[in-house]
Amino acid sequence: MWYDELAGKSWFSLWSGYMLCGGDCPGIRRHEGPCPACGAAPADFSSTRTTSDGRTTLAYIVAGAEGRYEDYIYLQMLQREWERPVVEFQALAHSSNVERPSAQAALVLLFWGYFETRIERLHRSAMRKLPQRVLEDQLKRHSGIGSRLFDLYRIFFGTTYFDDLRDQGFAAVADLLSDIHKRRNEFSHGKPQAINDATVKALVENLKAEHEAWIAVYNNRVRP
Repeated sequence: MWYDELAGKSWFSLWSGYMLCGGDCPGIRRHEGPCPACGAAPADFSSTRTTSDGRTTLAYIVAGAEGRYEDYIYLQMLQREWERPVVEFQALAHSSNVERPSAQAALVLLFWGYFETRIERLHRSAMRKLPQRVLEDQLKRHSGIGSRLFDLYRIFFGTTYFDDLRDQGFAAVADLLSDIHKRRNEFSHGKPQAINDATVKALVENLKAEHEAWIAVYNNRVRP
């Protein structure tokens, strides 16, 4: 599993190795290689040096690719929910398995909150050249995540977020997110058992792939 390779590091290391391109480009790039959004050449840090006590060392600061500090908090909370001891719902102890939600259902709900913030970031970054009042009006009119994945996405890009994922080669991630979206809505409307152990396991197993899929779609949509 991807998290087994972290060797004790936090899940927020999913952002490790990524940086913002800078300038007029909000693209997310690796420290090495060209920017996938604007094609800018690999970053050159060789001339960035500091001198102290007769010693010269390389030193540089780059803008992290996360949208805000809360991105780290979300990932830490997801990791905590996954790693903490699982305690079954005592009130539902006598219910059948098909009637009980996963004891880790909160992990899926946390993830969806994190996912919604990244979809808003995608819209804001891609449509950054719109007059601010127009962008804010569209986001207000389409405040629900379903509308932002489908209706608003079609207005801005002529497709849906899930189809965008498939076009970028992430069909499995699109199917997973579509299923989680449906189950999250069922959970919120009187069917908590919709989020079961299989849903939680599938999400965690594919969290890194989902993260990379979002970056790929984001870069494709924010091109200068």
